[in-house]
Amino acid sequence: MTDTTEMVGSPRTIRLTLAYEGTRYSGWQVQPGRATVQGALAEAIRGVTGEAIVPRGSSRTDAGVHALGQVVAFTTASNLEPKVWVRALNAKLPSDITVVDGCAAPDGFDPVWAAVRKRYRYRIHDAAWRPVLQRHLVWRWKSRLDVSAMQAAAGELVGEHDFTSFETTPSTRLSKVRTIHAAEVFRHSGYDDAPDAEVWLEVVGNGFLYNMVRIITGSLVMVGSGKRRPEWIREVIAARSRPAAGPTAPPQGLVLVSIDLDLDVSHRSASPNPAPAWQESPNNLEN
Repeated sequence: MTDTTEMVGSPRTIRLTLAYEGTRYSGWQVQPGRATVQGALAEAIRGVTGEAIVPRGSSRTDAGVHALGQVVAFTTASNLEPKVWVRALNAKLPSDITVVDGCAAPDGFDPVWAAVRKRYRYRIHDAAWRPVLQRHLVWRWKSRLDVSAMQAAAGELVGEHDFTSFETTPSTRLSKVRTIHAAEVFRHSGYDDAPDAEVWLEVVGNGFLYNMVRIITGSLVMVGSGKRRPEWIREVIAARSRPAAGPTAPPQGLVLVSIDLDLDVSHRSASPNPAPAWQESPNNLEN
């Protein structure tokens, strides 16, 4: 039942941290006739207060991509406290989406423009057997990867670069320059208790181009499988051409881990509840 008794005249902004398994969703953004995370959250909000709200997400994750720390904001006429919102939304959301945390946000807060640093993780399973229980969360690779070579190649990505080679084309984005603060490749035990069954790539940056982390992953796998040398990544960056890089890794291995915010940033959007659109933004059309 919707709660229409907790409404006030002055709108308030609520900020949420969301986690979800993206397997059955066509990404974050609302799309007609398709299941999306944004659409599921909007439906849950409607179920709580009856309001027709389109929440705004910091990152527009692609179909099949997961999240542990998606940041979302919406304005509401309800005076429900943030902790009540968390409980009420979790009671309405499907089992593969959960609200991890919630708090009040300042007027004008925009999770897109406030995002200053994001961490993505990509998981590759290269053990001798298939990952039955984790198959929707990893990229299955059938031969052992050279992690040392992959780490050496990943180091070439750190710093400010034009990452044109690592964006799916065509693209209307004016600037392809992004800063990668860290790129680490390491082995991790699989969740089936198999030691060193997975290779994890963790990338931290101030923003990412469309499919950037997945193309980085595909390129690093070419290095890890011996098809390219680590220094090849320098050539890929310099080429500024998508065909120069490796393949786009599949979506299921990717997870948005966390987003750092600058709450004092100058907000360029007047409302955190814009109508659904495929508008350009500095860093939210991503992986």
